[in-house]
Amino acid sequence: MSLTSVFGAVGVLAIVIFVHELGHFLVAKWCDVEVLTFSMGFGPTIWSKKYGETDYRLALLPLGGYVRMAGEEDWRAAEEGSDPSRGFAAKPLRSRAAIVAAGPAVNLVFAFLLFSMTYTVYGEKVPTEQARIGGVVLGMPAAAAGLTLGDRVVGVAGDEISTWDEFALLVRESEGRALPLEIESADGALRQLTLEPQLNEQKDMFGEVVGKFYMIGVHRDMDSIPVGLFEAISLGGQATYRWSALIFETLARLIGGSVDPNELGGPIMIAREAGRLAASGLEPLLRFMAVISVNLGIINILPIPILDGGHLLFFGYEAVRGKPISVRLREYALQAGALLLVALMIFVVYNDISRIFFG
Repeated sequence: MSLTSVFGAVGVLAIVIFVHELGHFLVAKWCDVEVLTFSMGFGPTIWSKKYGETDYRLALLPLGGYVRMAGEEDWRAAEEGSDPSRGFAAKPLRSRAAIVAAGPAVNLVFAFLLFSMTYTVYGEKVPTEQARIGGVVLGMPAAAAGLTLGDRVVGVAGDEISTWDEFALLVRESEGRALPLEIESADGALRQLTLEPQLNEQKDMFGEVVGKFYMIGVHRDMDSIPVGLFEAISLGGQATYRWSALIFETLARLIGGSVDPNELGGPIMIAREAGRLAASGLEPLLRFMAVISVNLGIINILPIPILDGGHLLFFGYEAVRGKPISVRLREYALQAGALLLVALMIFVVYNDISRIFFG
């Protein structure tokens, strides 16, 4: 894994985690809860500075963070030397719920702002009408033949090609016969090459097979269309909603068994993708960061103990019963949630390593 991948992944994850914890921090302050520690990262502290009542820390492992509040540990007592009335447990249920929900909510707002900013600066991405290559798939004929990003197909078997649809149709109807292509490079140079399409399964975004087609392994390039500020804001909201809905649908399909769990990715996949996008430019990296922020926000509201959604579930119980869940039961639930998350992390890291070594 390259240094670009490592720094790209660390940068993306550190920013979205910082935004998440900042949401908890700001709403805790707004609710007049005493915040003892705001830490970015886990492990040994490499820098700390106390401002007012809060100790701000930067830890060695940047892929995480936490906000520690007085009275949070056992839900009953404030820390020694603290004002009990400013402890987390002493606050009304609505304040505690707002503090917990603020992290995921701010992640979604941050994603919306990032999407809106990229639409404002870079415009809306739409599929190009030209037969221009936006990327190639490793191990497929296009990659083996040397097609690269920005190449444009201008002829097939001596016939002029003007649109992507014409080119795609000829590939699909080739039945595997060799196709002589005339390629115009991004610098305008022309070259000839011949490749043989392969019959491959085409899958949707959930990994389900939708059919078998002849392919050469290329992606369609995108064009940018300038948009105004209000349209960019609208598109940013739509993108945030689409990605949120997609995550919920993916989770539902995983539970239903219609999505292969082996398709799940973890930190290594994020690192590789972040490094690839960092090398491609700022725009794709910002869009990727927005997607990761949506993921972090949605995942954290799942009703799993130890996640924010698990705490909100406890608060829901308290709202219905009129008293908080017992400390012992809460501890058991948190331990079970922690084990579940550790198991999930091991599984997705195993998936990442499997992809690297076995494709």
